[in-house]
Amino acid sequence: MQAGMLADALARQASAVCRYYLPSGTKQGRYWICGDVYGNPGRSLFVRISGRRAGKWCDAATGEYGDLIDLIMLNRGLALRDALAEARHFLRMPRLPEPPVTYSHENPDVYDPVAAARRLFAASVPITRTLAERYLYSRGIHLMQDHTALRFHPKCYYRNETGFEVWPAMIAAVTGLDGVITGIHRTWLDPQTCDKAPVAQPRRALGQLLGYAVSVGQVGDIAIAAEGLETALTLKMLIPNLPVLAALSAGHLGALILPDILQRLYVASDNDPAGWQAFNRLRSRHTDRDIRALVPRLDDFNADLITFGPDPVRQSIARQLLPEDVPRFVLCPQPTRSRHASGHGPA
Repeated sequence: MQAGMLADALARQASAVCRYYLPSGTKQGRYWICGDVYGNPGRSLFVRISGRRAGKWCDAATGEYGDLIDLIMLNRGLALRDALAEARHFLRMPRLPEPPVTYSHENPDVYDPVAAARRLFAASVPITRTLAERYLYSRGIHLMQDHTALRFHPKCYYRNETGFEVWPAMIAAVTGLDGVITGIHRTWLDPQTCDKAPVAQPRRALGQLLGYAVSVGQVGDIAIAAEGLETALTLKMLIPNLPVLAALSAGHLGALILPDILQRLYVASDNDPAGWQAFNRLRSRHTDRDIRALVPRLDDFNADLITFGPDPVRQSIARQLLPEDVPRFVLCPQPTRSRHASGHGPA
């Protein structure tokens, strides 16, 4: 059996492959998530275990990606020939039955996570005067008028190792180029501290995210792409006339699908190796666009905002824009902030 055929055979058993080679990971929707290709605990490695792209994986921390043959090579430290032999051995092993799916409040629609994401967003309420708004305020972020991609759910189920907990959550809509919701990003919150909830993974995604983003503003010929949601909202607050896309992770930042109208993109990745790898990958995928880095002084622009305040960070961003973009986006009249803006979400 050739390498391509072996990879296809492994992909048809992607969940079993992950449980065998990456036992510390967890299944979340269509993905198996763990720390890295060696199986360490964490949330950087995403392996697709169902659907058309089953067997494909991406490590958000390193920018590496591949199929399950590549995963076995790295996991076991094997050359290609030995990895193919290992794959054949695995495929001959008796299969344990898949763990039964537990239907619950959060996943009655485990087979259609996009529909589940849309329902959860529709069941949420506008963010104004909610715990989510107070959480953002604690991060130095004062929402402007254009925050329709953000909503709040007062009782959002969080799956832990033994069952479910209920916490309030900020819900962000991930949309495709047509503006239709493909997924959501949840940030569970603690009402006592207005910070993230004290759970193992206070941020989780649901639905189809790869290539898409949370859109804050209508994208035109120039925009910013940020790695994290708080970074994107920080930039939108400081430069409100410039639309911002939140990719939600380094791996997703490097995989962004850009609209045809977009000609220049400023990229605000986190100031770490994974962020720079995401920037380089995005630029290599879109050589026909003008893609430039926006570099924070600290880890990200939200950390800059909290540490240095809005005016110094705004000035730092302005110095990194092309001169012709400064009067257009930084020096023009700024939209007024609305404390009572409506919260109708994307389609």
